[in-house]
Parts: sequence; C-alpha cells; structure tokens
Amino acid sequence: MKLGLAIGYSGAHLEVPVALVQRAEELGYDSVWSAEAYGSDAITPLAFLAAKTSRINAGLGVSGPQIVEGWHGQPWGKPYYRVKDYVAIMRKIFKREGPVTHEGREISLPYKGEGSAGLAKPLKSILHMNPDIPIYLATGGEAMVKLTAEIADGWLPMGFVPGAMEEYGPWLEEGFRRAGNGKSLKDFTIQASVHVEVDNDVKGALTRLKPEVALYVGGMGHRTKNFHNDIMVRRGFGDAAKRIQELYLAGHKAEAIAAVPDEWVDLKSLVGPPARICEHYRAWENSGADSLSVRSRQPEAIEVMAKAARLN
Repeated sequence: MKLGLAIGYSGAHLEVPVALVQRAEELGYDSVWSAEAYGSDAITPLAFLAAKTSRINAGLGVSGPQIVEGWHGQPWGKPYYRVKDYVAIMRKIFKREGPVTHEGREISLPYKGEGSAGLAKPLKSILHMNPDIPIYLATGGEAMVKLTAEIADGWLPMGFVPGAMEEYGPWLEEGFRRAGNGKSLKDFTIQASVHVEVDNDVKGALTRLKPEVALYVGGMGHRTKNFHNDIMVRRGFGDAAKRIQELYLAGHKAEAIAAVPDEWVDLKSLVGPPARICEHYRAWENSGADSLSVRSRQPEAIEVMAKAARLN
C-alpha cells in the first residue's frame, strides 16, 4: 500500500508544513493532499510545495453546498450532472484536440445562458500539459460512487474504513460496467485517508480527535444536508450522530464533543503508541484501498506510518 500525506486546510494564518512534506518524501510517501475552506484555498499550498519537492505527487479535493453557494456564489445544482460535465470538460482541456465546447445539463462551454453578452467563442488551452492528468473524485453516496467508477481515474472515498468495501464494492463494479471499456479495479486507484495520532495515552489521543468529528458531523453542513453525518449513520452510529448534531447546532459544542463515541473515532483513525498503530494498520492494508493518506501534522505520525507500511 502506498502512503500519502493530507495536510488539510490552513487555520487563521497560512502555514504550509514544508519540512513535514519534505520528510514524507524522503520516507517514500507517494503523494501530498491539500484542501480548501472558506478563505483557505487548496492550490496555493500545492504550488508552493511543488517547488520545494522533487518526486512526491500533489492532489486537491472539492467542497460542499454550503461553501460552494455561500462562499463561491455558485449554484450547487445537480451534483451528479455537474461533476459529470466538469470531468468531461477538464479531459477536453487536457487533451487540447481543439477549442473546447460542451453542451451539458449543468455546465456548458461557451456560456450562452442568462446574462450572456453573446460574444463567447470556444478556446483551446495555450498550456501544453500532460493530456492524461488523473482525475480523482471525492464521493460517498451510491449514485456518485457509481459515477466515480465510471468516469474517474481514482476515488477519494468518504466514510471509508476497513470493511467498507462490502458496501462500496458493488457500486464500483456497476460504475465500471457503465464505462463499457473493460475497466476494473486494476485501472482505478482508491485513495483512502486516516487520522493518525501517536500517543501512549490511547484515550487522550481519541479525545483530541473528537472536536473535528463534532464539527463535521454536527456543524459542517445543514441539518438536512450533512454528508459526514450521513456516513456516521450508515456506519451504525445513528443515535450518536443525531445527538452530536442536536447539541452542536444548539451551541453546546463541548457537550457535542463529549458525545462523540470512542469507538467511532477509533474505527476511522490510527491512534496510540507505535505498536498499536502498526497492529491496527494491517486492517487498512487489507481494506481494498490502494493508497492511504495520513491525516496528521505530527512528525512522529509520518515516521510511524512509514514503518507500518514498510516504506523503508
């Protein structure tokens, strides 16, 4: 299994963990992943890191309806068709076979809709790039996972834990079937992710990861549209997910954090002393994922995971 490093998005001040990424590269990590939030973009840190590294690959992820509409000022629309149009357009841009045109259900080029000046013309990228840049999609629901398997090169699975392929496997196979070109898992990369926290105090390590769980499950999304809450429900923690959201949205953040079950955090994380992390890593190694992004800025974590994955 390959390892990646997920650095997430910046806090109040832009901070790019250059030394951590360079050490991960030295250890044999395959990729580094950034993310965006409201005010913290994904591309700037990756561009900076590309200039500071020589071998490691870089990737970025997308967002959800609250940020897309509330921060970018764009309609969320129909995600299935919007993603399908977006991927088709990007592939046309990469290949540079001619000026890009696309008549999609959600996105069209050139734009001819409301407010158009009527002067648009198809254009071709002046940048000669790799025509086969791999496209990974971050999805978790049945329809979107099937679409991912059909049109993408890789998958950033939401809610992926050891044992999840029992649910996701049939969806992926249906997507491969729809692709209609003999596509299968051998042509597709599953890039899972896991929080890693090295600490001899397992309980303390689990507790430190709970605030982020409470934020995402309780407050990162609308009460009726929260992907992270949905995943927790699907994994058998429905009562806890409901309670966390109720508390968080009522402003009782400390109580919401306390309501996060240790078992949920432990299921989707690798925490504790190095020996425990290495032992629990085996389940991830046999989970069906091809690569595992380490979600941590703890220097000890990337060292322990390199040892667990036998990178050196």
